[in-house]
Amino acid sequence: MKVLITGTGGQVGHAMAEHCAAQGDDVVAADRAALDITDRDAVLAAITTLQPDVVVNPAANTDVDGCERDPDAAYAVNSLAVRHLADGCRLAGAHLVHVSTDYVFDGRKGAPYVEWDETGPLSVYARSKLGGEREAGPDATVVRTSWVFSRGGKNFVQAVLDRAAAGGPLRYIDDQRGTPTLADDLAVVLRQLAVERRTGLFHVSNGGETTRFDQARRVLAAAGLDPDQVVPITSDELPWVAERPSATVLDNAALRLSGMRALRDHTEALDEVVKELIR
Repeated sequence: MKVLITGTGGQVGHAMAEHCAAQGDDVVAADRAALDITDRDAVLAAITTLQPDVVVNPAANTDVDGCERDPDAAYAVNSLAVRHLADGCRLAGAHLVHVSTDYVFDGRKGAPYVEWDETGPLSVYARSKLGGEREAGPDATVVRTSWVFSRGGKNFVQAVLDRAAAGGPLRYIDDQRGTPTLADDLAVVLRQLAVERRTGLFHVSNGGETTRFDQARRVLAAAGLDPDQVVPITSDELPWVAERPSATVLDNAALRLSGMRALRDHTEALDEVVKELIR
């Protein structure tokens, strides 16, 4: 298929471009410099000119505190830009796959969230991402994921290894729960959903759950380092501007009920990535 992928400077966009290319797709990889998705004219021109079969949109303003300080910038990228992409897809007959976040929930359920649970965004970032889900429209595929990490670039796993190499400090939150998701694993499912044009909302994350404290300890253990270097802290100890949800583990119910294969446990994916990074 011919696929236009936005935000390829980020973890998910990069992984998606690599995976689609490996499958033999005709890939148009557009980072922020190549395509400003907040520019409606540019978006419509790109989609109607390229005539892709699928548009995948992982592009987002993910600076949670920055979004709180500048709501207009958050809504421009995370909400209104998705409207532009949806308009372009309708004009070109393309299928839109939009990537969203676990942060649309308030974290107070006390159990993993399924796709049909009520949302409760706590921050401007979360509200703007929920706005993007609505702008995608009923003919699109919307995928919520969580705690993305990858083999390269700026991500949690590399940050832990870098801090350990620099001598710390290794202080990580132990009062928020979620599921780390490997961008490569996510990309496989994103492409499958795109090829099959499955509309609606899907949660896609690796299996299991953890805290950032436990995740950091596992990173060090997998690297052959002392996990006891990591010190647990609470979220109240960090100078955050925006409120974060306390527990946003995603139940991939729509995938499971659709008969699609679940992603592997996050610990397996994490161990694999750490071993690659320390070679």
